[in-house]
Amino acid sequence: MSDELPKAYRGMAFLKVTSVKHYTDKTFSFTCERPDSFRFRSGEFAMIGLANGDKPLLRAYSIASPNWAEELEFYSIKVPDGPLTSKLQHLEVGDEIVMRPKPVGTLVHDALIPGKRLIMFSTGTGIAPFASTIRDPETYEKFDEVVLTQTCRDVNELDYGKALIAEIRSDELLSEVVGDKLTYFPTTTRETSDQMGRMTDCLRSGVFEEVTGAPLTPETDRVMICGSMAMLKEHKQICEDAGMAEGSNSEPGQFVIEKAFTD
Repeated sequence: MSDELPKAYRGMAFLKVTSVKHYTDKTFSFTCERPDSFRFRSGEFAMIGLANGDKPLLRAYSIASPNWAEELEFYSIKVPDGPLTSKLQHLEVGDEIVMRPKPVGTLVHDALIPGKRLIMFSTGTGIAPFASTIRDPETYEKFDEVVLTQTCRDVNELDYGKALIAEIRSDELLSEVVGDKLTYFPTTTRETSDQMGRMTDCLRSGVFEEVTGAPLTPETDRVMICGSMAMLKEHKQICEDAGMAEGSNSEPGQFVIEKAFTD
């Protein structure tokens, strides 16, 4: 980078936005250029944001694109008075974002011990890291079954996840890798849909077992969780009550959670 840049921008990557798609009045996704040298593990997040005077405005965003993709994709909520998202939601093609090119995170294969079924619990834009994971061939090499759940208030908030699954099914190469291993289990809590209720209630009532074929089993299941703090806490308790141990990059376990959030 140029020596004329303020110190806070040194080492940052400046990336042009290549596409923007608004799913609802509360959610949108965008893609941007990927630096040739940028590498990440599926499920990791990066600090991204906008130039803001002498200091960039940055927040943690999960990388939604698979690690083999030529562009970087992010899926975001719109917060009217959010310091960053209030501005980020107005991005247009050709605009520029800034990124700290050091991805990190715990929602990665390396933080889990080997298992047979991978279950990803998400709410809202918490599906973003799993959008990367379910498009990674390594996921299907490591697990015999892959279950992605998403709980939202309204039906249209599930559009991103539905489009993602449709993309996988229609992709000639990816559909062959995924085969019949992937199960998508969406629910809503406010607007009527095919499956109503919070995923935690589905786990406790037996609905999760009916839909996926088996209850949460610590011996064979590995779990990733991403959502609000309250959602993380409740799912974590269910996993611990089932006898699962939380994992990390340094000490893999049976379930992992992500604690990085956007505004």
